[in-house]
Amino acid sequence: MKRGLDFLLALALLVLLGIPLLVVGGILLLLDGRPVLFAQERMGRNGRKFRILKFRTMAVAQAPSPEITAGETDQRMTATGRFLRRRRLDEFPQLVNVLVGHMSLVGPRPEVPRYVDLEDPRWTVVLSVRPGITGPDSLAFRNEGIELAAADDADRHYREVILPEKLKVQMQYAQERSVLGDVRLLFRTLGVLRG
Repeated sequence: MKRGLDFLLALALLVLLGIPLLVVGGILLLLDGRPVLFAQERMGRNGRKFRILKFRTMAVAQAPSPEITAGETDQRMTATGRFLRRRRLDEFPQLVNVLVGHMSLVGPRPEVPRYVDLEDPRWTVVLSVRPGITGPDSLAFRNEGIELAAADDADRHYREVILPEKLKVQMQYAQERSVLGDVRLLFRTLGVLRG
């Protein structure tokens, strides 16, 4: 049932937002050049890897760069990217991920593989459900970029401080999820987006 609802809602949102998303893509192309979309490998349900889609918010990397973003002070972020991230507009291409079944509208945020330990039973629980565009961890840690920007070592701070707390929230969601709970999380997300 959840997969069917995800598919129908993602399709409806893509139809409804199609022109505005094309406009955002056109502005990005004009101001920041190609590529317009950013794809990154993430861990999906049952540990299957997939490529998450976002509007590109960083300058095109000339060399390998860290996978973690240290908030709006990250020097790699473009001015357009800052605008998109503040309003969470960079996340909307993930509706395509929902449509094809890699993601759900609501679920734990998908993690990059290097931070996932498949031997850890906590990850077994979290990866038992489809990751989401939004979820309780997205809302609880929506200002993590500010915290990472203030850390001496953003990567270490993420691994040792933020990620263990995120895992607790994600595990609770995976164990207690419900359609009604997902609807509440969607409305809470809309409230955050409205500011």
